[in-house]
Amino acid sequence: MPSFTNLLVVMAIAFGAPLLLGLFPRIQLPSVVLEIVAGIVVGPSLLGIAEVDQAVEVVALLGLAFVLFLAGLEIEFDKLRGPSLRLTGLGFALSFAIAVVVSYGLKAGGLVDTPLLVAIILCATSLGVLVPVLKDSGEITSTFGQLIIAAASIADFGAIILLTIFFSGEGGTGSTLLLLGALFALAATVLAVVRGAEHSMRIRDDLLRLQDTTAQIRVRAALLLLVGFAALADQLGLEVILGAFIAGAIVSLADRDEVMTHPEFRRKLEAIGFGFFIPVFFVTSGVRFDLDALTASASNLLMVPVFLLALLAARGLPAITYRHALDARHTAIAGLMQATSLPFIVAATAIGRELDLIDAAASAALIGAGLLSVLLFPLGGLLLLRRAPAAAPRPLMSGV
Repeated sequence: MPSFTNLLVVMAIAFGAPLLLGLFPRIQLPSVVLEIVAGIVVGPSLLGIAEVDQAVEVVALLGLAFVLFLAGLEIEFDKLRGPSLRLTGLGFALSFAIAVVVSYGLKAGGLVDTPLLVAIILCATSLGVLVPVLKDSGEITSTFGQLIIAAASIADFGAIILLTIFFSGEGGTGSTLLLLGALFALAATVLAVVRGAEHSMRIRDDLLRLQDTTAQIRVRAALLLLVGFAALADQLGLEVILGAFIAGAIVSLADRDEVMTHPEFRRKLEAIGFGFFIPVFFVTSGVRFDLDALTASASNLLMVPVFLLALLAARGLPAITYRHALDARHTAIAGLMQATSLPFIVAATAIGRELDLIDAAASAALIGAGLLSVLLFPLGGLLLLRRAPAAAPRPLMSGV
């Protein structure tokens, strides 16, 4: 019978981390950083108070699914079109090219064993971290903010697709692409069915009647999509995180509440994810963190700043594609901020460890670099934004 003792320790950290940061507002630190660090402290690497048992494993797995589900939900597809899509798409292609070159350089230096996996890991951007930062700075609706959000959305989606194509499936890349096509076709069908159902007055009235009762029917429908697509991806031999991400994207595309009949729907989903499952995933990632492998030698520790610079190169340099839409200063700030990445690094390194494609030291160093990126890059971007004059709006069509 599973024990709840370890889950209790993990949940205590999940509760205490944001509370502590709230008591000391001058410490501008994302709670996810404190959650992972606290998990390292209580885990086997240091105090040995908690370990990952069956109960923690199940909740953390659901937390991983929720991270990607809410990432898909955050994407504003209406803004991913036209010049914005072309700019950020070109930026991601350049990002992947730089990441491949950097990763093969790291392989030549004996730092990594699977450069393609590392290149994919370096391509992601943490949309969930950047959205609140841009909101707080008042830049969420500016050309600057929208380019960063579009770039982060493309980066998250592209990284997940690349990870699935190259490191999922058992019959090679061709069969994986066919399975991906089937999964996307099913997603399009489900989206069409959901949109069609919402045009039915009878179904719409039933949803309105049940959405705020104990039935919480919209929440249950969203969770059904999450579990359903995660299970389907798993059965097809694809990554579960892809299924979760697609489920979030379906909800984002289907949820068009122009008349505000269900304004609390997304908040409820965020409450479930951020209130329980997601913090457990991050604390558990800290508990699993192999600090001994990272500190076994000076060369292992050196990998952390090396990976941090690699992340900055892979995600920061492609911001040069925004030079016709932003001034030079805001282009540089965009490059710094979109180099922020952590959730995908944690997820992808976990997959790499399961497939024996990455060793414990490299995995720990990549997560360490991700922690530093979340700590340094958004804060550095905000400081530079405060000193920078307001960006003069430029049409995205310029130079595109």
